[in-house]
Amino acid sequence: MYLYIHEDKTSNDLPEELIKMVKELTHAIDLELTPERKLAREDVNEVIKNLEEKGYHLQMPPDLLSPDLYRGD
Repeated sequence: MYLYIHEDKTSNDLPEELIKMVKELTHAIDLELTPERKLAREDVNEVIKNLEEKGYHLQMPPDLLSPDLYRGD
């Protein structure tokens, strides 16, 4: 799973139930998201919306039983 966090937020700003679910966080990469940027498995506009509204976006691993995944097109 990937957890996108708004640049103005820290892990201390995340909801307690989310922290319990993800347990340990490891920084992977800093991204500048724009509506033109393509992400492999997420709709960038949905990610941006969640970052602005909630301060985070949680990307879960793909469901192997549901092959119709968003490919960033």
